Amino acid sequence: MNSPAYLKPGSTIAIAASARKVNFAEIADAIALLESWGLKVVLSETIYAVEHQFAGTDTERTMGLQQLLDDPSIHAILFARGGYGSVRIIDALNFDKFVQHPKWLIGFSDITVFLAHLAAKFKVSSMHACMAFSMQPERFDPVSVESLKNALFGRGIAFELSQHALNTNLPTEPFSGQLIGGNLSVLYALMGSGSLPNSTDKILFLEDLDEYLYHIDRMLMGLKRAHFFKGLKAVLIGGMSDMKDNAIPFGKSANEIILDVLAEYQIPIVFGLPCGHEKVNNCLVMGETITLTSTPTKISCTQKGA
Repeated sequence: MNSPAYLKPGSTIAIAASARKVNFAEIADAIALLESWGLKVVLSETIYAVEHQFAGTDTERTMGLQQLLDDPSIHAILFARGGYGSVRIIDALNFDKFVQHPKWLIGFSDITVFLAHLAAKFKVSSMHACMAFSMQPERFDPVSVESLKNALFGRGIAFELSQHALNTNLPTEPFSGQLIGGNLSVLYALMGSGSLPNSTDKILFLEDLDEYLYHIDRMLMGLKRAHFFKGLKAVLIGGMSDMKDNAIPFGKSANEIILDVLAEYQIPIVFGLPCGHEKVNNCLVMGETITLTSTPTKISCTQKGA
């Protein structure tokens, strides 16, 4: 994988809106925080555009992001927020200049479109992490923000989680692999598009929010039938948050559905990563190697930096 250069004081980070609309009040705290890290902050020219729920028309969002992708003086792009809309502009973007001067793209949820596309098409690493919208006082989590800061400045990733009752096939020795993935719903929507990364010998991370349990099963079955899970080294499950059920219950939790669908592969499955749509959303560097070490009570996750 091609890893963009890590940031240092004086580096420039841009904030862009590729999906749901955003206003200044929602990103003002992020701007102040990034500046306190010694970074220069610039904004997409169209960041405050509005078209119904979107941050402007498809054309406006494409134009705003394209300018940032093309600018070699920008070292990272932090997305303002998710929602929906990135998939509507991904094919209109030109990544030729970006590949010549790669930069970190940072976000999660709907931003999985870009994280997956970079891995699939250009072999460029990216960051699954909190966004500008998450840095407002009512949403701010110091662990999540510090995790992003450490990753951006090349200090690496390190966090622990408790052993989960559903964890399975965990080896006694540390295991490693190149990390891919993100939001399950978005990955499912990318099937057949060329934006879904090759999964062979990879470690897959999944998270999701506000889905019906039968939708979780249907998406996993779709990916399974497309042979996406075949050849994986391991699967890591983050937050499966605010799941919904029907009047007649599905009969399994989201985690139990995952375990059932993936059981035949006999690979390590780790549940409960503090990453996703929960308050704590640790940064994960997609495309880079992640190493997991399991003990009887906990699992440690690390990714090297500079």
